[in-house]
Amino acid sequence: MAVRHFLTLLDLTPTELMAVLNRAIELKKMRNDGIVYEPFKGKVLAMIFEKSSTRTRVSFEAGMAQFGGSAIFLSPRDTQLGRGEPIEDSARVISRMTDIVMIRTFAHEIIERFAAYSKVPVINGLTDDHHPCQILADLQTFIEHRGELKGKIFAWIGDGNNMCNSYIHAAHLLGFQLNIACPYGFEPDPALLEEYKHCATLVKTAEDAASGAHLIATDVWTSMGQEAEQSIRKRRFSTYQVNPRLMDLAAPDALFMHCLPAHRGEEISEDMLDDPRAVVWDEAENRLHAQKALVEFLLTQ
Repeated sequence: MAVRHFLTLLDLTPTELMAVLNRAIELKKMRNDGIVYEPFKGKVLAMIFEKSSTRTRVSFEAGMAQFGGSAIFLSPRDTQLGRGEPIEDSARVISRMTDIVMIRTFAHEIIERFAAYSKVPVINGLTDDHHPCQILADLQTFIEHRGELKGKIFAWIGDGNNMCNSYIHAAHLLGFQLNIACPYGFEPDPALLEEYKHCATLVKTAEDAASGAHLIATDVWTSMGQEAEQSIRKRRFSTYQVNPRLMDLAAPDALFMHCLPAHRGEEISEDMLDDPRAVVWDEAENRLHAQKALVEFLLTQ
């Protein structure tokens, strides 16, 4: 059987995606109940980081330890990847010594090339184009707090970035509507919007996106690698801040999510994370449980 990878949400069918989310909720309950579950003793996860991380590293490393396995942290400073070894060669070697690989990098093409030559499953821990592991945590959090996803209205406000792209895929797979509000010049890829126009709509203002939404999500205005654009982005994004006033336009039971780290006073107001509608700490914790469910799925295929 061919090796299964998780490079975008589209690598799972809708049925598989829901199974992973439901399993994440089960694994969370097991951990909270003190149940020791170690199905992967002796298994090794290689974690390749070309971008710095807090939540991705801690959640994958802790998750593998809780499964009875182990994780190896690799940065460009620690490997021949940082000295120009071809990605294909690194994939051939690393995948012969480990059981599963997680990569957090810049160009999506890098992870695609690695996966093409890997003998074991490869997980996208983040690329410039997609952030599917974060979306797993977001979807799990919504289900835990509000239940059914199908037919709901989600709002993405801010940069049409990797998170936005993965939310578009999620809307397609799980049947919710995504309203997207971005400043001019920072919209998602027009080809992606055209392909998924049945579930994703670009609207003019943050207020338009928030109106009636069951979830409002955002991200920092300036991501890693975009620091030179920071002052420009602050000006262009100034009317796209998520704050309690904007949340008041959403559905009465709306939730707020942010993938973190957050820049208070920029993409969110100073008080937004303390708003009772914010579930960002549950969302952050669920990176652990959702990724454990994903690892279990990929290692048992």
